[in-house]
Amino acid sequence: MKGIIKTAVAAAVVAGVAAQPHNHGHRHLHAKKHDHSRVERRDGTVIVTEVVEGPTVIEYVMPDGQKVDAAKAESLLDKGLYVVLGETKPSFSAPPPAVTTSLALPEFGGKFFEKSTSTAPTTTSTPPASSSAAPSSAPNGPTGLDADFPSGQVSCDHVPTEYGALAVPWTGTNGWTTLAKFGGWIKGVAINNIESPTSGGCEPGMMCSYACPPGYQKTQWPAEQGATGQSVGGLWCNDDNMLELTRPNATKICEPGAGGVYVRNELSSNAAVCRTDYPGNEGMVVPLDTSPGNTYPVTNPDSKTYYWWQGTATTAQYYINNAGVEVEEACTWKSSKFPLSAGNWAPTNLGVGKSVAGETYISLFPNLPTSNAVLDFDVEITGDISGTCYLKKGQYYGSDKGCTVGMKAGGTATIVFKHSS
Repeated sequence: MKGIIKTAVAAAVVAGVAAQPHNHGHRHLHAKKHDHSRVERRDGTVIVTEVVEGPTVIEYVMPDGQKVDAAKAESLLDKGLYVVLGETKPSFSAPPPAVTTSLALPEFGGKFFEKSTSTAPTTTSTPPASSSAAPSSAPNGPTGLDADFPSGQVSCDHVPTEYGALAVPWTGTNGWTTLAKFGGWIKGVAINNIESPTSGGCEPGMMCSYACPPGYQKTQWPAEQGATGQSVGGLWCNDDNMLELTRPNATKICEPGAGGVYVRNELSSNAAVCRTDYPGNEGMVVPLDTSPGNTYPVTNPDSKTYYWWQGTATTAQYYINNAGVEVEEACTWKSSKFPLSAGNWAPTNLGVGKSVAGETYISLFPNLPTSNAVLDFDVEITGDISGTCYLKKGQYYGSDKGCTVGMKAGGTATIVFKHSS
């Protein structure tokens, strides 16, 4: 099976191709204006694209840099002869609420970025401790989410669920969400030559990312990030096959978000909501499987203290899948049962994040231009919000590009899934 890259960019051009030894793998990248992105291929080459302003187009590129006709590429993908190894996606600018409000809505990018001129807080940029700085004694016993993680004393052989992490068994990587292999981790030096294995487990020389339960998110990522803009997150597997904290000041590996945001399922079947693994390879594999009649917390990152990308605060992006799609078919890159309407091709995206200024913003928007699927149920955001935002019978309130609402600190908002009326 061969690999191909689907590129949805504003006038993307190939700047160059460099041959480097890489394991098989894919990366899910959201294109940014004037950003150079490295995308790994199955044959070991790397393609570099430069994104410039212009109309959005869809292009398919072979590992050797050759462009493939879109119709032909879609046919090869449909027949299973090729696979998508990665994808870029243009920035999404969420429209403001139609109702006038005192909230100043930011412009969100493809990662549901909050644009900011601030610098990253020192709590997220403190260099990781030396690999030799492990606690002198092991704890009496882990107690899940409340347990401090004993850096350097837990084996890399399994996802540390005893410390609150959530294993994702269908990833093919032994429950880890992203594996990033680059051999040596040098403090203060940007990470280069990143390999992204899509099978196997966490091994020495890898940064190993993980999921957390609904309402929680991982706390671990190194200050050192990808040399060409890649995001890297997780625990470090050292030469002794032991997991180390990459942010030692965050002693618990899962933390609650800012809170206040929920999803309620009023359908007659499950509906999966899948968060991208970020910082990481951005695969939509972090699961929230909602069942009828139940309400769940949606992790709402606090941009002031969460991961910053190149001096810019980030928030969370989720993929909402059709009703009845099993969570393992929904929270994956490519669904075997629903290849054009689940996973990376899910119909609808959800953006959630608490801004540096203290307001939470929630957006619903179509997963364009990746997917043409239409969500088979309605979604409405209710609660202590400014403005109106919903998806009814495939139509978004106010704009076909989606809608956004704000929620002030201390409020609550619920994203309601319900049958179309």
